[in-house]
Amino acid sequence: MVHEYRDRIYIRKDILLKLYENGELNQSKLMSYCGLNNVKHKEIVDDMLQKELIIKTEEAWGDKRIIKYKVSEKGRQILREILEPYEKLFPRK
Repeated sequence: MVHEYRDRIYIRKDILLKLYENGELNQSKLMSYCGLNNVKHKEIVDDMLQKELIIKTEEAWGDKRIIKYKVSEKGRQILREILEPYEKLFPRK
């Protein structure tokens, strides 16, 4: 089985795109839909939160807390103006 390396820019684009398509996703669905490992890729998500590309909310669900993410307006703008043209210039294999 061959594991393909995905550049960080494509990981960020995938995160923004999945959130844009779905509106809002909980943490486990986001990671699953993007094919990411929560431990390994948490720093990318945290960086995107810090840069205000995505928004994090927490909801109480019984005695647990559910973490949900959605794309911010800034994230939508970056997706349209930078990431989509980038992928047109440098498409994935």
